[in-house]
Amino acid sequence: MTLKSVQNHSRADWHAAADRLQGRLQTGHFIDGETTDALDGGRFETVNPATGQVLAEVAAGNGRDIDRAVEAAERAFRSGCWSRMAPRQRMKVLYRFADLVEKNGEELAILDSLDMGKPISDMISVDIPLVAETIRFMAECIDKVEGAVTNTRADHLGLVLREPLGVVGAITPWNYPQLMASWKFAPALAAGNTLVLKPAEQSPLSAVRLAQLFMEAGGPAGVFNVVNGLGEEAGKALALHMNVRKVSFTGSTAVGKLMLQYAGQSNMKHVGLECGGKSPQIFLADLPDMGAAVTAAYGGIYENMGEVCNAGSRLFVERAIYDEFLERFEAEGRNAYRPGDPLDPDTSMGPLVTKADQERVLAMVKAGCDEGARLVFGGDAPQALEPGAYVNPTLLADVRNDMSVARQEIFGPVASVIPFDTVDEALTMANDTDYGLAASVWSRDIDRALRLVRGIEAGMVYVNGYDLGDFTQPFGGWKQSGNTRDKCLDSYKSYTQTKACWVQLSE
Repeated sequence: MTLKSVQNHSRADWHAAADRLQGRLQTGHFIDGETTDALDGGRFETVNPATGQVLAEVAAGNGRDIDRAVEAAERAFRSGCWSRMAPRQRMKVLYRFADLVEKNGEELAILDSLDMGKPISDMISVDIPLVAETIRFMAECIDKVEGAVTNTRADHLGLVLREPLGVVGAITPWNYPQLMASWKFAPALAAGNTLVLKPAEQSPLSAVRLAQLFMEAGGPAGVFNVVNGLGEEAGKALALHMNVRKVSFTGSTAVGKLMLQYAGQSNMKHVGLECGGKSPQIFLADLPDMGAAVTAAYGGIYENMGEVCNAGSRLFVERAIYDEFLERFEAEGRNAYRPGDPLDPDTSMGPLVTKADQERVLAMVKAGCDEGARLVFGGDAPQALEPGAYVNPTLLADVRNDMSVARQEIFGPVASVIPFDTVDEALTMANDTDYGLAASVWSRDIDRALRLVRGIEAGMVYVNGYDLGDFTQPFGGWKQSGNTRDKCLDSYKSYTQTKACWVQLSE
């Protein structure tokens, strides 16, 4: 069913649709246009984090499966069935692909809601529409990115050609299973590459369905391949493969560093990394709207259960407005996101992705309190939702920037409020982190705001808002938050390489 037709689905409708889908889950790999089991017969369980129940056993790929998928992708690339397809024809395939994503919106939304606990309302209003939008944007780039004719002497002709890289390996995270995957497969495919996608083992169920829809749209076999499996097996094998020309990875900083090592140990492949974050929001006393600021503060950390790489988790508040800010945050933010059944359209917060993540986040909150932070609300799990992996929205006040909750990426719904006295102090603390993904500045004074924008060490800085932008704005970070730029024209170009051609003309 289409996205439009499910807008008024009730909780009962979504559960009925999920029950119908249960027997049709895609649990194999997708290689060379066909679903297939792992060569060694390996399987792993994927669990519904809202209930703790096993959803399915999924094929566990290893190096042999990666070899088979890369071979199919290499063969498809060399054949030219996709890489040399006429640009406008490749655009048409991707436009049909985007249409099919929307047409199958109900199924795609349920898959991620079951697999990683994302509220179904977010899936149909945010994730699935943005997947389609990403595909369409990258399709539009195909005949807009040009090479060049260089300005040479009259008896020579200098050309700069832009060509696809070849086989691209994409390793994607579980927090936005389809959206983060689209940020990789859409530009890679639009640029004419072939692909091997390794989805996160915590949320593997939607990837094969996307590859099938690509073929239904007219994509050739072998162009879009999927291998499921554990990161340390299938992911590592993909990153080390000698015939993979680029690996694009979104995930933890620790694993991102391994990707760089694997590239050096293999064929010096291109590496695109979008890693962790500990993003600051700086609220100056002259901010234009306290209500809007507080709403952005709790939305920036509680959205998607806090499982967001650019979550605004460090809230620096000028001391003159500190008490008012906390009071407003507690009054409005405590119940703004209510944990519940992900298939209920009224639920605004689902579970964390695993019970282990629930335990880790709660332990980090306790550690912060032990170090002197003050727990304002949350810091526990809703008892009525056992055995799900839920954590209640949490607010910690009087945090210092040297505390563990201010240093480590929590990846959960935990906000840390840190007071400051001067703008220079706020800037110093904002930059005192290994990360540099995103930040925001709240002020009526455009001069002060822009000085902070220039001083903050981050790839994205929002002024009087948070997590804003569109496909004209690159998404990516500085420092140990990564080195790539997604969701923009530069992303498309990053899946291409240039070739210089010098022609000696006849006299």
